[in-house]
Amino acid sequence: MAERIQSFRDIASQYDVVLCDVWGVLHNGVEAFSYASEALAAARAAGLTVVLITNSPRPHPGVKVQIRGLGVADDSYDRIVTSGDVTRALIAEGPKKVYFIGAEKDLPLLDGLGVETVGIDEAGIVVCAGLRSDETETVEDYREELESLAAKKLPFICANPDLVVERGHRLIQCAGALAKFYEELGCTSLIAGKPHRPIYEKSIAEAKDVRGDFDLSRVIAVGDGMPTDVRGAEAFGLDVLYISGGIHAQEYVEAGRTDEAKLAAFLTRERSHPKWWMPRLQ
Repeated sequence: MAERIQSFRDIASQYDVVLCDVWGVLHNGVEAFSYASEALAAARAAGLTVVLITNSPRPHPGVKVQIRGLGVADDSYDRIVTSGDVTRALIAEGPKKVYFIGAEKDLPLLDGLGVETVGIDEAGIVVCAGLRSDETETVEDYREELESLAAKKLPFICANPDLVVERGHRLIQCAGALAKFYEELGCTSLIAGKPHRPIYEKSIAEAKDVRGDFDLSRVIAVGDGMPTDVRGAEAFGLDVLYISGGIHAQEYVEAGRTDEAKLAAFLTRERSHPKWWMPRLQ
């Protein structure tokens, strides 16, 4: 079982670099968790380098503006790496006629890559940043559309591998849920964000650009998503601080308190071995 800690200060001296998830750890899509920002700012003041690592489909400049608006302090991190940042390389390598699925705010993902957005009949590839209206739609609303794309066997680039995220007290479906459905139709999805290596390689490179070389044993990943944050960091060989109050809380939280036996059972079912856990980063 992972060890429960009360404060990030309890373990900060063991690490040089923090790779911290954003949605679910620093904010819930509506407002920032102020204690989380304060914890990272304190870690930086103690000499650690903090890289935010998020499955947002937007390139990092847009995420910086977004999280600042939610109340995440600028002094709580050194760099941001997004799934959008590393997904742009996949888009640049692919066919130039793109069928885009996502909200208008996510279109900067395609900027400067020389691609053209087209209809299904002309498309050579699909780029999915998310649902067009995640407040009102679900994956089921895309069944007919995805079946038409699958009939053409188009490659499917998923710019946000998350299945769901918190928005306030609700769970909202993401591009990863559409990619999962597309794969169930017998087609291929291409992903560079968590849990896959490209986003970790980019994050480590950004941390080295800030502080110079370091050993991976001195890196800790912080996250709440089991299939993305935790599994990806563990596969990359990193220690993990699991934030239990995020998207999986319904598995083991009762009346606002974590049932540690149920948490242990959940981690066992998931075959996951985070080193540490706490309900919220603080």
